[in-house]
Amino acid sequence: MSPHDDAATDPAPAPGVGAGAGDESSELLDLLHRLLRDIRRSASASLGPGGQAPGQVRMLRVLQHCDGPLRLGHVASALDVAPRSVTSKVDAAEADGLVRRIADPTDRRATLIELTDAGRALLADVSARRHEGVAGRLDRLTPGERAQLLALLRRLADDPTP
Repeated sequence: MSPHDDAATDPAPAPGVGAGAGDESSELLDLLHRLLRDIRRSASASLGPGGQAPGQVRMLRVLQHCDGPLRLGHVASALDVAPRSVTSKVDAAEADGLVRRIADPTDRRATLIELTDAGRALLADVSARRHEGVAGRLDRLTPGERAQLLALLRRLADDPTP
């Protein structure tokens, strides 16, 4: 068997993508980014015209995953954004009833923010809609393809070495 025989059976690379490892990693990153972005957008769009922006949902998730109320500076650090941009997100979320400001019991000058029940409900709804979007995409695959995809992703996620 000559080296050219293998080339005839290998699938052609995607348009604009070469055969190098860097090209494969770029394509994987691009595909994952597009897939996740599309899932987030679909979930946000399904919430209707008053739906929350992805950045707002990220802020609410930070609050959801903490042990208690947080200072705005901690939220800004977790989001890797300037504190002033968190202030505007908190203002909007507070106006929508998704978060509330409370006094810091250890420092009267500071304010904490916490998620409200309405904020938790919104996050549950967004999560359910994202899961529906993923399930719809997985439905495009056969059961064997889904199992193979998940097995391969588990290998990539669990392997600490490239």
